[in-house]
Amino acid sequence: MEIYEKKVKIKELYDDYFNDDEEGVRGYSDRLNIRPKYQREFVYSDDKRDEVIRTVKKGFPLNTFYWSLSGDDQYELLDGQQRTVAICEYLEGNYSVDGFLFDNLPEDIRQAIEEYEIYVYVCDGPESEKLEWFKVINIAGEELTDQELRNAVYADTWTQDAKKYFSKSGCAAYQLAKDYLQGTPIRQDYLETALYWISERDDISIEEYMAQHMHDNNALQLWQYFRDVIEWVQDIFPVTRREMKGRPWGLWYNAHHERTDLDPAALEDQIKELLADAYEVTKPSGIYEYLLTGDERCLQLRQFDIRDRRAAYERQNHKCAICGEEFEFEQMHGDHIVAWSNGGKTVPENCQMLCTTCNLAKSNG
Repeated sequence: MEIYEKKVKIKELYDDYFNDDEEGVRGYSDRLNIRPKYQREFVYSDDKRDEVIRTVKKGFPLNTFYWSLSGDDQYELLDGQQRTVAICEYLEGNYSVDGFLFDNLPEDIRQAIEEYEIYVYVCDGPESEKLEWFKVINIAGEELTDQELRNAVYADTWTQDAKKYFSKSGCAAYQLAKDYLQGTPIRQDYLETALYWISERDDISIEEYMAQHMHDNNALQLWQYFRDVIEWVQDIFPVTRREMKGRPWGLWYNAHHERTDLDPAALEDQIKELLADAYEVTKPSGIYEYLLTGDERCLQLRQFDIRDRRAAYERQNHKCAICGEEFEFEQMHGDHIVAWSNGGKTVPENCQMLCTTCNLAKSNG
C-alpha cells in the first residue's frame, strides 16, 4: 500500500462543496466524497465545530486528515469528516463563530482562511490494507464504529445501496425491525447486524462478504435476506415483546427457518407460561432461544441457595443421593429431585445433593 502526503488549501477543499442529507457531502471540485449517501450524519457539537474555525483563524495546525484514493483523481474521506464539514459549512455561511459569519469577517482574515493549508495523508492499496491502516489512524475525534470503518474501506456501489436500506434514521430496516434490533441505523448498527447474520450463514467474515460484493450494482440480496429473517420472526412469534429486542434472530433463522414443527399458537402459550414463572425463569430474554433449542441454560433457572443445599447435605448424611458415596460439601451440587421441565420447583423439599460425576451423568442423561 502507498501512503503519500498532500497539502490542500481550504478554498480548494470548499470548491464545489455540496451537502445534502440524502445525497451525501462532496467537495474539492467534486473529487472528494466527504460523506457518502446515508453514512453517519454530522455529529460535532457546536463547541468542537467552533474550535476548528478558531484554530484555522489563528493559523494553528489542525490534526492530519486522511483520504483514500478511490479512482482517477477521486478520493474518499477516511478520517476528518467533522472537521471538513465544519470548515465548509462556515464558508457556506451556515453558522457564526464569536459573532461573525464568514462573509462578515475582514477581507484579510477571509483570505487567510481560504489560503490555510490542511495536511492530508492519502492511501492507495488493497481494501484489507486500508482497513488495517484506518483502524490505526482512527484515534482522535469522534470515534468510529467497526462498521463505519468497513464502510469507508469497502466504499463502492454495493455499500452505497446498502446504506439506503440500513443506515438512515427512519430507513426501511428501522421501520421493519426496530422492535427486534438494538442500536441505531445512523451509527451503522443495523447494517452491521444484517451483515453479521448473512456472513454467518455463508461461513465467512463481514469483511469477506463486503469485499465479495462491494462492486455489485445493489444490495438487494442482503435486503431480501434481512426481510426474510424478520418476516420469519413475525410469523413464528407474532406477539411483539420487549424481550425480543437485540436477540440474534438472523442466527436462529439460519439454523431453524426450514423447520416445520414450530407452531406459533403453541409457542405463544409456552411464552406466556414461562413469563408468568418469573420466580424460576430469571432471564426472560432467553425464552425464545430456549423454545428453539430446548437448552434450559438460556433461561438461567433459579438455583438452590446455600442454605437449602446445606440442609439437604446434612439430611443425606454427606452422601450423594445417587451413588451413596460420602463427599465434602464443596464437592457436591444442588439438584432438582423433580426436574424443572417436569414441573419441579426450586424449593427446599425438591433439593438433593449430588457428586460431580452423578450430577453430570444426570444432566447428560
